[in-house]
Amino acid sequence: MTQTAEKTDLAQIGVVGLAVMGSNLARNFARNGNTVAVYNRSPEKTRALIAEHGEEGHFIPSETVEDFVASLERPRKAIIMVQAGKATDAVINQLADAMDEGDIIIDGGNALFTDTIRREKEVAAKGRHFVGAGISGGEEGALNGPSIMPGGPAESWETLGPILESIAANVDGTPCVTHIGPDGAGHFVKMVHNGIEYADMQVIGEAYQLLRYGAGLEPAEIAEIFREWNSGDLDSYLIEITAEVLAQKDPETGAPLVDVIVDAAGQKGTGRWTAINGLELGVPITGIAESVFARALSSSTAQRVAAQEGQLPSGTIKQLDVDKAEFIEDVRRGLYAAKLIAYSQGFDEIKAGSEEFGWDVDPRDLATIWRGGCIIRAKFLDRIREAYDNNADLPALILDPYFKGELEGLIDPWRRVVVAATQLGLPAPVFASSLAYYDSLRAERLPAALIQGQRDFFGAHTFKRVDREGTFHIEWSGDRSLTES
Repeated sequence: MTQTAEKTDLAQIGVVGLAVMGSNLARNFARNGNTVAVYNRSPEKTRALIAEHGEEGHFIPSETVEDFVASLERPRKAIIMVQAGKATDAVINQLADAMDEGDIIIDGGNALFTDTIRREKEVAAKGRHFVGAGISGGEEGALNGPSIMPGGPAESWETLGPILESIAANVDGTPCVTHIGPDGAGHFVKMVHNGIEYADMQVIGEAYQLLRYGAGLEPAEIAEIFREWNSGDLDSYLIEITAEVLAQKDPETGAPLVDVIVDAAGQKGTGRWTAINGLELGVPITGIAESVFARALSSSTAQRVAAQEGQLPSGTIKQLDVDKAEFIEDVRRGLYAAKLIAYSQGFDEIKAGSEEFGWDVDPRDLATIWRGGCIIRAKFLDRIREAYDNNADLPALILDPYFKGELEGLIDPWRRVVVAATQLGLPAPVFASSLAYYDSLRAERLPAALIQGQRDFFGAHTFKRVDREGTFHIEWSGDRSLTES
């Protein structure tokens, strides 16, 4: 292979923004037989990519947007991998001005889906196509095969489909990419994917905390437990890498790496967006929301220090009084249950968003393309796909017969874990909130009846009755008679 294609050649795809993700994506395209146009605002990164990886395929480097656009075959296809926000808008405008009718601009970053809806309208007004594409898998996925969630016009998918399929992860002969739906559908689905990821990571962290400080195990021992778990129902990318992280020693001190990492988790916004949108749609994504709050609390360093220095009372902390092996198995089963809730809540939000925005997102497609390349890939995604194959209108994923059967064997250990965490004084917000969500779903009566009574008392908000139709109010400040609105 030559470093760069001849100038008479044209590229099938272009990549703008050559930080690690963009560079790896460009290399992935080139490795899979595509001629790739590459451009970065600072040309040093373009030159570095060609110098270090030019032998991996055909690249056409450019140092101006105009040259970059001229190097693309029609309809031109350019994927943007730059910082979300104003930088993305600036590049979109540059490309749209330099391109022609029918050309396609793809935003592969983690954009807020409402921004994608706006951008799609603005670009369409100029006669160009705009595609918001969620790309999951991190740096490794970008290079070796990500899960890709493109939205935008169906016409764009007809052009983009083959080239995206050439670089996506592949499971059982099926590429992990499909057209999600119009305008912001792709970025919306990627947002919720990341929300599920937040909950999954948090509840894994809670399981580690329970094993470490409840069962008294060392990180290396817990690493072996997670490796064993990864061979069963919990088989997933996040369980796999958790074992690797826990087994890692700090190269400088030899201490477990997890002990020298500051316990303040960062976030880039997608989990928070998922929680906010869940509230806006009225979808109870409690496990996801708790995971976002847990990261925020972990980073509330000044408050945490003040609470420790002020010695907030703990109450009576009990020691673990069950067999250690039994406790480990309870944590495994509880973790499995809480993970199922995270996925179920995520699919609920996607269903609600699809209905709200008219996207017609198919949950079976998501279960299929999330099986490879992405951060939340997991063994039970095959079961999720089967669940929606059997009933596309499932009220909730956990009501599928298979998952309902699984939960029968998980619920008692899950309850024991939440009780143990409380007695041990160990925070387990996703374990606990997911269980509360589960019990709320199955409860015959909820305290919402009392809340409606309170709302009627102080604000005359009215209520409905269980014994007949209509809307009613009690004359609280008068004779307390019942009136019908």
